[in-house]
Amino acid sequence: MSSLPEREEIEREYKWALESIYEDDDAWENAYESVSDRIDELAAYEGELTDDPETLLEFLERREELMRTVSTVVTYANLRKSEDTRNQEYQALSAKASTLQSDAAAATSYVEPELQTMDDADVEAFMEQEPELREYEHFFDDVLRMKPHTRSPEIEELLAELGEVTSAPSEIYSMLSDADMTFPTVEDPDGEEVEISQANFVRLQKNPHRPFRRTVHEEFYDEWETVRNAVGTALEKQLKKDVKVARARNYDTAREAALDGSNVPTDVYDALVDSVRENLDALHRHSELKRRALEVDELRSWDLYMSLTGEEGPDVEYEQAEDWIVEAVEPLGEPYQRRLQEGLDSRWVDVYENRGKRSGAFSSGTYDTQPFILMNYQDDVPSMFTLAHELGHSMHSELAKESQPWQYAGYDIFVAEIASTVNETLLTDYLLENAPSDEIRIHVLDQYLERFRSTLFRQTMFADFEHRIHTAVEDGKPLTPDAFDQLYGELKAEFYDPAELDDRIHREWMRIPHFYYNFYVFQYATGISAAAAVVERIRTEGEPASESYREMLRKGGSEYPLSVVETAGIDMTSPAPVESAIGVYRKYLDRAEDLLET
Repeated sequence: MSSLPEREEIEREYKWALESIYEDDDAWENAYESVSDRIDELAAYEGELTDDPETLLEFLERREELMRTVSTVVTYANLRKSEDTRNQEYQALSAKASTLQSDAAAATSYVEPELQTMDDADVEAFMEQEPELREYEHFFDDVLRMKPHTRSPEIEELLAELGEVTSAPSEIYSMLSDADMTFPTVEDPDGEEVEISQANFVRLQKNPHRPFRRTVHEEFYDEWETVRNAVGTALEKQLKKDVKVARARNYDTAREAALDGSNVPTDVYDALVDSVRENLDALHRHSELKRRALEVDELRSWDLYMSLTGEEGPDVEYEQAEDWIVEAVEPLGEPYQRRLQEGLDSRWVDVYENRGKRSGAFSSGTYDTQPFILMNYQDDVPSMFTLAHELGHSMHSELAKESQPWQYAGYDIFVAEIASTVNETLLTDYLLENAPSDEIRIHVLDQYLERFRSTLFRQTMFADFEHRIHTAVEDGKPLTPDAFDQLYGELKAEFYDPAELDDRIHREWMRIPHFYYNFYVFQYATGISAAAAVVERIRTEGEPASESYREMLRKGGSEYPLSVVETAGIDMTSPAPVESAIGVYRKYLDRAEDLLET
């Protein structure tokens, strides 16, 4: 029987180096107690920020000192919890860290309202008197920009204190899906017992044996059916939270509130959805190509993840994936390539799945730590691409930290998804030219097409769904699990025509954690569009384009996202990047069709 290992069975070299943050949990506890005792120092400045520039600078510097420690304390606790979500000790650490984060936010909730009593002239005068404040110019501009949506200090403090309460739907969903739910064990075509999990579901859906794929599909979604009321309630409460918080901040819609934090107009969101909808024929062509390649009369729900080759795909061991990714990023320059290799050697990555481990993949870390990447590596081509993706995020963080002060080292997701997808695209280019076999080339090409399908089209479908369900709440319409099924099922059928989909796929919304992230997913689609344009510039212009891209990464959050992306020569207010990306998708569909016919 194939069973997931326990955490302690994973070898050290495949675990991230959390001891580089704190030597042990006692050291974490000491850091927690130290910063917890000092949070009130920040509250003591209330009512004094605009008295004089010296006081304002003193506060900003002390805030940085304490919030950097808070961030590190919170990150360590959350990473430990992610290792095994069943571990109650780390659940408790994470809960304490969450409370600390909320307390810190509450202690500084007066900052924006106080600064917003100033105007541009007042801020300029402060910077003239205290030149070190000039470093915060973009921060001041962002704060004043949000004046219409900032409430009184009392309300801001209340909203901050409610942070750990309003995050409850997402946390409950995560505990249900990652810690409490167990999926059936099924017999694979070789007679081996395989336990279905969140992490291996997609891989099992790529098994060449079609009856087995159907069994996995049905067993997986039937298990979700047993928790449909809990998941439906969690999502509905998440939507209501988004809407109510937006209204509390004087926004007309939750979407407007979510995008305004990054100063991205909703027109960009609408343009993405419209452009993709106008080009659904390309996705339909992909579905039809897959149906022909699989030699089936109808493409069914359990066929959607299948390779165009009809095969599961070659194994790619983790060490091989590392080597290929490092070689693939050579166009980004030797320093970038060397730093990425050093990161892999420094155990940035928590590689393999273990029982209770959080599903999916992510890159994390703080200004004062190395990056940390959670993987559930499955020794296949998709896992290799996921590793390249997360390394793009980690390298983005490294370059931004090296170039920016603390307050600008972070960056918006709108920009982040470009960095991750550039790495994927470079990996595709490298392997299409240098892979040791045609088998790998064919699967890389298929993977690239699948990434376009799942990132540009699928994430836009998610974005459309997310907008519709938020709008339903804003219009006062009830949202039950059946209503979610209907809305999602209609979109799925529209996007994946000519596939013949079963009713179980209507429940797919239940397994998508991104719907708890408040209009997050559309940025995957804009990211892959911008990344395709960046790589095309690097192909044609070489090092100048590579340098402008690296400069984009180095800018972090020192400018608004659209301006940062423009550094790399990409205008995301135009439909051109999305249309260009779909053009690349069509080109690779042509190439795949040619390969399948030979």
